[in-house]
Amino acid sequence: MKIGVPKEIKDNENRVGMTPAGVAELVARGHEVFVQQTAGENSGFADEAYVKAGAAMLPTIEETYAAADMIVKVKEPVGPEYALVRPGQVVFTYFHFACDRALTEAMVKSGGVCVAYETVQLADGSLPLLVPMSEVAGRLGMLNGAYYLQKTKGGRGLLACGVPGVEPAHVLVLGGGIVGQAAARVAAGLGATVTIADISLPKLRELSLSMPANVTTLFSSRHNIERELARADVVVGAVLVPGDKAPHLVTRDMLHIMRPGSVLVDVAIDQGGCFETSHPTTHSDPVYEVDGILHYAVANIPGAVPYTSTSALTNATLRYAIALADKGWQRACREDAALRLGLNVVEGKVTYRAVADVFSMPWQPVEI
Repeated sequence: MKIGVPKEIKDNENRVGMTPAGVAELVARGHEVFVQQTAGENSGFADEAYVKAGAAMLPTIEETYAAADMIVKVKEPVGPEYALVRPGQVVFTYFHFACDRALTEAMVKSGGVCVAYETVQLADGSLPLLVPMSEVAGRLGMLNGAYYLQKTKGGRGLLACGVPGVEPAHVLVLGGGIVGQAAARVAAGLGATVTIADISLPKLRELSLSMPANVTTLFSSRHNIERELARADVVVGAVLVPGDKAPHLVTRDMLHIMRPGSVLVDVAIDQGGCFETSHPTTHSDPVYEVDGILHYAVANIPGAVPYTSTSALTNATLRYAIALADKGWQRACREDAALRLGLNVVEGKVTYRAVADVFSMPWQPVEI
């Protein structure tokens, strides 16, 4: 198979779809890999490393798409890329369709086969291709929350860890999944007082045993969230409904409960966000204020640490990319139920139920 790795063009997206090590694995199996020139530069991977791994370098994104049967990316195609996806071409990347109707309609129109990292799901409910970036986003999201508590950055003027005689910041983490756990551990490591909330009692029991001593668990309900907001200095939104829009757990009315200068970090923003007042921001313009509350809602948080993120992502995606390349998408998805769940849009049809429901579009199960 011919595989293309284009350069990401989303704002400040410094990651790349595959490391040279990943390219070498595909080439060793007899596949051709085309990498756009400088695609890996911002992740610390020079063109020479890709050439040494066996890739052919192409100068433009147009040529990279045109040469490939399958595109391997990090983030969803953006406007200039829509017309580059052609019928039958596999695009393997994070899509997050449920919060982007224009993207969904464009990919339906393209006739491409869209395999979304975020909905590849194992029998135990885990999301193996979301885990590595969730770990990065949770950690980095919390670090940014602590950073924006500084008065000079628009926050309350708190040091997250406090000092002797002055209490540390209070951090509320909404969601006890991979993102929430990563955020809570970083907050605890900084010395903050942390509460992690979830609706799953088994999950809360697990967290109560595994989390550091300065982390307490809480059942997630409107009443409990409102109570915690009154003392929270940082709130990390880490709620995930696979393939669907995130629920709004903090409404605009609730912002008045919080103290001015507190910080909301919406790690769920690429699925629509779990704060009603959230809208996507970028690394070049990451925060804004609503009713005195600072919002950090960067939709590609891991792009700020691209070497770590790209390496971790390739570690997770490579086995699936190999399966798609070796077998073709139909056989690979037929033989792997987890990968089959990654099929969101296939040759003009929406094949993932939650995406179809969000936009009231026809849903058609995949037949392979």
